Amino acid sequence: MTPIVTPQEMTAIDAEAPVSTDVLIARAGYATARAAKAMLGGVYGQRIVVLVGPGNNGRDGEYAAEVLSSQGASITIHHLGELPKEIRHADLVIDAVLGTGARPGFVAPVVSRQIPVLAVDLPSGVNGLSGEANPGVLKADRTITFQAYKPGLLQGDGRELAGEVEVADIGLDASRAQAWKITDADVAAWLTTRPSDSHKWQSAVWIVAGSPTMMGASHLVARAAQRCGAGYVRVSAPGVEADPARPTEAVGWPLSPVGWGGRVAKELTRFKSVLVGPGLGRGPELRREIARLLTASVLPVVVDGDGLGALEDETFEIMRDRGAATILTPHDGEYTHLMGEAPGHDRLAAARRLAKESGAIVLLKGPNTVVARPSGGAFVVSSGDARLATAGTGDVLAGMLVALIARGLEPASAAAAAAHLHGRAGALGYRDGLIASDLIDCLPVVLSQI
Repeated sequence: MTPIVTPQEMTAIDAEAPVSTDVLIARAGYATARAAKAMLGGVYGQRIVVLVGPGNNGRDGEYAAEVLSSQGASITIHHLGELPKEIRHADLVIDAVLGTGARPGFVAPVVSRQIPVLAVDLPSGVNGLSGEANPGVLKADRTITFQAYKPGLLQGDGRELAGEVEVADIGLDASRAQAWKITDADVAAWLTTRPSDSHKWQSAVWIVAGSPTMMGASHLVARAAQRCGAGYVRVSAPGVEADPARPTEAVGWPLSPVGWGGRVAKELTRFKSVLVGPGLGRGPELRREIARLLTASVLPVVVDGDGLGALEDETFEIMRDRGAATILTPHDGEYTHLMGEAPGHDRLAAARRLAKESGAIVLLKGPNTVVARPSGGAFVVSSGDARLATAGTGDVLAGMLVALIARGLEPASAAAAAAHLHGRAGALGYRDGLIASDLIDCLPVVLSQI
């Protein structure tokens, strides 16, 4: 996992450094020069324009300029207050003006499209916390940041403006970070190999999903759970008798429209996790049944889709008192229902607010998915792209999550792993025309690769 720290946390980490500021600047400057050389394939004879500000970010840029000059590059340095309006003749522009510093109204020079841009720490004018950006920010092809991601590189406008991000180790201790970016290696470490004496009940899940007009939700959830290792999948839909179209291997279990929450809780002795919500419809009765299930169940419960729409403050009280984990999986609209306001630009902070308020683990879906614990610890997943913005992909993610919990992953880790695998599966699919069921067919491939 790669740490993510706020600008304020980074300042504290810098202050605790075992070496001087000059040494850190030298290391950061050398890392910047190395990144510039990698972008150009060599720097001898190359024209490099370096834009610098008055702080340590500018000093990083100036040190990089010295290194690059010693390697034969032709260097031009422009200081803040004397920046040109336009740069048309260069082989590379290094943006070392502001970094995490804030300066309202900053406008970068206009750089010709064919000239690549390397940003130091953050593209100047991007908010290091939220990713919000001034209108005049210079879009980077690559950003070199130090020791840890800044949240602004992963969310808001910053995600697009930063380009490819490299985290350079300059010898600081970021181990106390409260947020982490997930990689393939992290998911691989969480996914344990099944023992030779495994049987289906060791990873059994119960899915309460679907209604007469939305049975497709339960099909997607069940198939995704099966493909992510659930050994036994039971599917129940209140008020709906046996569904002939459900996945062949899934077991149907009819439930009455009223009283099913308590009944499911009593029947869970052989199961490992429960999912409730997708396609169930709306109404006060659903709220009561979910409350009964959460109160009586001692298993991790994932609440998704229509289940999220049924939650209220009283349900939050139940979740805070539960001995087992509750996992909420909202998109922006569902988040707004739960919190009374939209997530806003700082999605990491938004997920943490809901987790603290509800006492649940929160998986906030979006361009970058954030998984937050009530304690404040968080994971950020950036493997997905716009291909996932289609109906039913959230149902697939919910099925993956409930299965990974059943396989034995700690619930927050299971949420992060599911989101990461979900994005990786999407990346294997069609660039255009991907539908939710395509993701399920890609899951065995992704799991094998991981």
